[in-house]
Amino acid sequence: MVDGNIVGVVHDREQIVNQRILVSVTFEVSTSGQLDQLKAIWKSMDIIISKMGSVYETITTEYMVLGKFNAAYVDDLIDQASKIVNFESVDVGYSSNKSASGNRTALISAELRCVEERDKLDDFFVHSCDRDKLMLIRGL
Repeated sequence: MVDGNIVGVVHDREQIVNQRILVSVTFEVSTSGQLDQLKAIWKSMDIIISKMGSVYETITTEYMVLGKFNAAYVDDLIDQASKIVNFESVDVGYSSNKSASGNRTALISAELRCVEERDKLDDFFVHSCDRDKLMLIRGL
C-alpha cells in the first residue's frame, strides 16, 4: 500500500489499444520513493505506463512597481531575482512612458513552488525598490 491521493481519473472507452482502455490518472505522492513503489505495484498488475509527468502546486504572487524607471530596469530586476529564486513563470506588464512626470508602472506576476521562495522574492523586491526609491505594492 502506498500513501497518496488520486486527484482525477479520465478514461476513453472508445479508444482501445491492444484490447486495453486508455486511462489517465492524476495522483499525488509525497516522495519519489512512494512513486517508485506505486509504479512497481502497477507493473505487477500488468498496467502499462506509457507516459508520466509532474504536476505541482505553485504559489502566485504579484508586485506593482511605481516610479521613474525604464523597461530595461525591470528586466534587469527579474534577471537578478532569478539568481535568488526559481521562477516557475513570470509575467511583466508595463505602462507607457507618456506622462509628464515620467513615472511608469510595472505589474509583475510570479509563480513559485514554495512559501520560502516567495519570502525571498518579497525581501528582494522590498530591498531593490527601497534602494532605487520606487514604490512597491505587493499582493494585488
